Amino acid sequence: MVTNDEGIVRFKHNIMEEVCRLAWAGNLNEESKNELVMKTIPGPKPMFRCCIYKEREIVRERIRLACAQNTSDNEGSKNVVQVIGAACDECPLSAYSVTDNCRFCMGKACLNSCKFGAISPGEVRMHIDPQKCKECGMCSRACPYSAIVHLQRPCKKVCPVGAITYDENGLCKIDESKCINCGHCIHSCPFGAIGSKTYLVPIIEAILAGKEVIAMVAPAIEGQFGENIDMAALRAAFKKLGFADMVEVGLGGDMTAAYESLEWSEALEEGRKMTTSCCPAFINMLRKHFPEQFEANMSSTVSPMCAVSRYLKLTHPGCVTVFVGPCIAKKSEAQDKSVPDNADYVITFGELGAFFRSKDIKLEPVEDSYQEASAFGKKFASSGGVAAAVLECIRERGGNADDIKLYKAAGGDDCRRTLLMLKAGKFTDDFIEGMVCPGGCVGGPSKRKTEQEITKARNNLLAKADDRKIIENLRDYPMDQFSMHRDGSNDLEMTKRVMNTAE
Repeated sequence: MVTNDEGIVRFKHNIMEEVCRLAWAGNLNEESKNELVMKTIPGPKPMFRCCIYKEREIVRERIRLACAQNTSDNEGSKNVVQVIGAACDECPLSAYSVTDNCRFCMGKACLNSCKFGAISPGEVRMHIDPQKCKECGMCSRACPYSAIVHLQRPCKKVCPVGAITYDENGLCKIDESKCINCGHCIHSCPFGAIGSKTYLVPIIEAILAGKEVIAMVAPAIEGQFGENIDMAALRAAFKKLGFADMVEVGLGGDMTAAYESLEWSEALEEGRKMTTSCCPAFINMLRKHFPEQFEANMSSTVSPMCAVSRYLKLTHPGCVTVFVGPCIAKKSEAQDKSVPDNADYVITFGELGAFFRSKDIKLEPVEDSYQEASAFGKKFASSGGVAAAVLECIRERGGNADDIKLYKAAGGDDCRRTLLMLKAGKFTDDFIEGMVCPGGCVGGPSKRKTEQEITKARNNLLAKADDRKIIENLRDYPMDQFSMHRDGSNDLEMTKRVMNTAE
């Protein structure tokens, strides 16, 4: 794991692993959880907080999240991303702070600029009262020595939709009406105070109950575990873990591209702008912050995850589908009851690593080969990959895609700016490919390596894929027997046109 919070990640994943070991043994109860707390923080000296009691409380909250439960500060919350209050107490309360650059000058430009009486002389420098400061920034702009700095807390800084605020004690609060569950705040917090609910325990319970549990792995997984670990190696490892099978969601990428391409062609004829439907954080941004554009401009086609889940639930009645990817927001997509037959559970790459370790499974190359998706479906995970697949489908049906004007919005800020332009009627291109993670899904919050390492390994793996066509590939699947619409309705005439079989 290569991130700026490696120690935090290792800490929370070790707790996940131990919780999974208890679940596999059928010994996950309050007594064993308390024993895990004491084992993790034995004392008598604290390791990373002021006292062992606070550290043990943080472990208890981590165990709750590992068991797919809300933290104690978020009872009743439906949000996937949650704050651990006991861990969120070390960030500065004031947004503006006076540094040693302060010369304690006679002019006192900072004091004279403040309209709220928040600034007063201290012993050796000026002082800002956080209770009175309104964070207008006038003092910082007025200081001739640039001695006043804006200390924007890291969780708030990375949130693209302004969903993070603070209470009177300075503790982080997430506005669920704004939060798009992108998860960027999780890995930006240097204290590990923000996490997401994890669904490994319910998956273990389903496997132990003898249910047919099938893994669905995101295209972004190729390259995350090294260039020798391909889809076949992952499939073998999942079966060792107790899964009945594994399917690559690049197949769902083919499905989504085929249907979305027909929507694009029709929208182009009507002169209507359209956005893609694959990134759940982007969809959450549309739904919560741009509701009119959500209704008017979003594709009605389901995401690749949902497409594969519906295909599996058709061909394996009663199965439990588990999506594995780099994305936190996929967990919120799976909970959206307005989209039927979606994945039952979602886990991230980091959680998958803890899952494998809980049964001492090592990823190793295998002799077999496995491919269900086209190369275009496999490349869905990279910025521009969705659009490339959609345009390919238009060409495969004999259409002209050369004159289509497409904008690839990459990153939360870029997505928001693009949607603001669409709302204002100033967006001049035809379509928007929206991905809240910079670089696409491969740059998601649960990536396991640096972008450079992932790209190198990923390119080597993708080079081995055959050159099958998207629509031709889909003819091996019962596309006419399940819906590709978000609401679950099945349009057989549309399917004929999508598969290029309409008379």
